[in-house]
Amino acid sequence: MKVLSLYVENDTPVHKLAPSTKLWYAFASVITTFLFGSLWIGAVLLSISLLLSLVAKVFQHMLKLIGAVLIVSLTMLLIQGMYYQGNETVVFSLWKFHFYKEGLIHAFLLILRVFNMIVSFGILILTTKPSDLVTDLVQNGLSPRIGYVLSSVLQIIPQMISTSYTIIDAQRSRGLDTEGSVLKKLKAFFALIGPLVLSSLVEARERAVAIELRGFSIEGARTFVNPVVESNADRWIKMFTKALVIFAITWRVLLWIIQR
Repeated sequence: MKVLSLYVENDTPVHKLAPSTKLWYAFASVITTFLFGSLWIGAVLLSISLLLSLVAKVFQHMLKLIGAVLIVSLTMLLIQGMYYQGNETVVFSLWKFHFYKEGLIHAFLLILRVFNMIVSFGILILTTKPSDLVTDLVQNGLSPRIGYVLSSVLQIIPQMISTSYTIIDAQRSRGLDTEGSVLKKLKAFFALIGPLVLSSLVEARERAVAIELRGFSIEGARTFVNPVVESNADRWIKMFTKALVIFAITWRVLLWIIQR
């Protein structure tokens, strides 16, 4: 079976980092932006993530991921700008709608958090093969069963997209009209759902049978065809990101204690 993913093959320093290192970076970046309610910290971390996407040569793919949440971001900007509970200072007005400084700042903070989450985890997904990520995590003590579930989650969307294209081409060859009015597209959509769900279930069963035939459930030590080897850069980055997470959590707890 052909393995599909969002991975963009390239030879860059970011691609060469261990998957767990990029996972730690994404986790630390997201946690820090949520624990520190600062626009500056969010902007700095987002800038670092965007810079890494440029180094990894996946910036164009990253723009597609960011574009998927632009409508949500605009909605947050409108709602928080007008109805945030701490609104006091009016910045500008459009007709009868008033936008407040406090709400806009809060909205920008939320948008920075969402964008940073997408970009940081986007770097992990776009520069890491799912098999390498699972192998690295299992090497570090993750249960192989959980690793298999994680691998399936990372591959399910690309697999379903590929399968849907195949089904649509087959339906068109049989005379189904998938273009035109909204009603025709809706009819084609319902005609697609059934075969897509059934094919996904069949693929899941075939995959389960295949891995059981290869001894997936056997207990004991496991070996890896392509083990992940960490470099000194991986160790330093992990050390820094872990220290950043510990500092952010400690600072937040101390702030909570002081405010009480």
